[in-house]
Amino acid sequence: MNPWLTALVFFLPAGVANATPVLANKIPLLKSWNTPIDFGASRHGKRLLGNNKTWRGMLSASLAAGITALLLSPIVDYDRSLVVTFGFGFLMGFGALFGDAVESFIKRQRGIAAGKSWFPFDQIDYIIGGLVFLAPVAHLSSGEMALIFIVYFALHLLTAYAAYLLGLKDRPI
Repeated sequence: MNPWLTALVFFLPAGVANATPVLANKIPLLKSWNTPIDFGASRHGKRLLGNNKTWRGMLSASLAAGITALLLSPIVDYDRSLVVTFGFGFLMGFGALFGDAVESFIKRQRGIAAGKSWFPFDQIDYIIGGLVFLAPVAHLSSGEMALIFIVYFALHLLTAYAAYLLGLKDRPI
């Protein structure tokens, strides 16, 4: 398989995880489960993460990533065991959302408002988080990690711009 396509398919659970919290917020059954990860805590008068980083988003994203890995298992050999494959995807998704939470913490402490663009960090946080959490179990080469980074950074920019053109976002980035 083409290395660019391999990078796209291999890391897809993290990409799905990154998009899942917005979708989970639209599900009526889950909508009320909006407890912030930071439970409203502040540091120096600034919220740690803010109201947009919820347990609903973290859990739904991690589960969606695990399910995505299972669906991709005929194409990508994450592992032969379905339980380990699901765990691999779950870990990738959790790492993606953890990276997003770390970036949000830094934004809040720098005084950058929630929802305000912080280029390029808003676009790469989930990639870095997913790769960091995968590092102990995936044994990716630096070239493979770089390829994943490039593919998903470009994909993020393209999908954000497409969402802007479709009127789904207020800003292109």
